[in-house]
Amino acid sequence: MVHSDIFGKNVDDYEAWYARHDAVYKSEIRALREHFTRLPENITGIEVGVGTGRFALPLGIREGVEPSDEMAALAVKRGIEIVKGYAEALPYKDVHFDFVLFVTICHLNNVKKALREAFRVLKDGGLLIIGFIEKDGEIARSYMEKRKRSIFYRHASFYRTGHLKRMILDCGFRDLRITQTLFDNPDEITKEQEPETGYGKGSFVVISAVK
Repeated sequence: MVHSDIFGKNVDDYEAWYARHDAVYKSEIRALREHFTRLPENITGIEVGVGTGRFALPLGIREGVEPSDEMAALAVKRGIEIVKGYAEALPYKDVHFDFVLFVTICHLNNVKKALREAFRVLKDGGLLIIGFIEKDGEIARSYMEKRKRSIFYRHASFYRTGHLKRMILDCGFRDLRITQTLFDNPDEITKEQEPETGYGKGSFVVISAVK
């Protein structure tokens, strides 16, 4: 993960953003949760780049990979088991998990390598789930305009949904499903939004795909 020390030094700012944008946060969780309905019960999986456990906790994920010690410390307090590591070299054996979740691909060094690693550790029929900020969406455009002043997005790389779809398919995944949410500026979202199928309108897109 790129510049994980930036997150480690700014954990309070990271947490404060979500506290200020609770409806945005809940909209993202809702969109992600819909994709978990593709999975059977009693399964095992991880979030890669779990951070402080903000997404893992409400989604019922008990384990995650995180390079920042400071972020991981808060995740542990939230009951998440943390393995220190990086998305591009997951510290797990082959064919191990039922699902792998990413919500931080804009901060990765090499997205395609991370996708290949996810494919490697997933069981046959396992599910890849990615929540990300769409490059052509209003939020990404706003972040890019002020990226020189941004703590977290100064070095981020945003992706278009079409580009990410091709990478996912190139890595061997199939049966893609896509939903979207966050249809307004984050500062104007005061109620949880219902996700819609497809992409092109919302700033936060979720893709799931089967190994």
